[in-house]
Amino acid sequence: MPVSARTASTPATTYPRARTRTPNSNAADARALTQVLFEEIARLEPGTPEHARVRAALIEVNLPLVRYAAARFRSRNEPMEDVVQVGTIGLINAIDRFDPERGVQFPTFAMPTVVGEIKRYFRDNVRTVHVPRRLHELWVQVSGAIEDLTVLHGRSPTTAEIAERLRLSEDEVLACLEAGRAYHATSLEAAQEGDGAPGLLDRLGYEDPALNGVEHRDLVRHLLVQLPERERRILLLRYFGNLTQSQISAELGVSQMHVSRLLSRSFARLRSANQLEA
Repeated sequence: MPVSARTASTPATTYPRARTRTPNSNAADARALTQVLFEEIARLEPGTPEHARVRAALIEVNLPLVRYAAARFRSRNEPMEDVVQVGTIGLINAIDRFDPERGVQFPTFAMPTVVGEIKRYFRDNVRTVHVPRRLHELWVQVSGAIEDLTVLHGRSPTTAEIAERLRLSEDEVLACLEAGRAYHATSLEAAQEGDGAPGLLDRLGYEDPALNGVEHRDLVRHLLVQLPERERRILLLRYFGNLTQSQISAELGVSQMHVSRLLSRSFARLRSANQLEA
């Protein structure tokens, strides 16, 4: 079970409520408050109660960033509360590593860390579908490249950009992306959620009309190999080639009467062999 934000961080903050209550503030206000808090925490000694309170306030102010990142994973069918808690761990790590002097806005710095923590959670704790080791290792590289290129360009990178950065083919990148989405195995018999449609097996499967004849065909094949080659050929021409006795006689250069006798003798042998098999 993921560690909760409260247990992963510090005790409940007592920072002035007027400065930490920002649920209705816009993004600019949140960034401004975050900057002020980082300036204050830089002057405090780590491990002191005041440092812990300012750190907790930073976590609380930036929780909307975690919820925004977690919303990208709604399709994974995992409890959103768990995803938010995991993302909060990434937020805490980002706060502890952030250096305001680098001139980067905190949300820009923190987002890849939060998303990466959530992705690692899905990769290590949620996946039920086995992915080949090579694709799994490449997916880690592709995931990291996506985060870096997103920060660099301010948008989601294209497949070609990811392939160029990692020196891979676009097909390999696409295979990794497909493997990254393979988390759950769904039963073929499970009904579709929502509309109550039949399961995949009911929609794709069908009854093979020749299924009932499998045992008979196997028995006939077993008995045919016991016949002499010429008699076996006559039976194949008659019942699999759909030739008449006169056409068979012309094909083999024998009389139609002789073909009829060979067919009768073959049937007698097949019946006798079948009775012995039974």
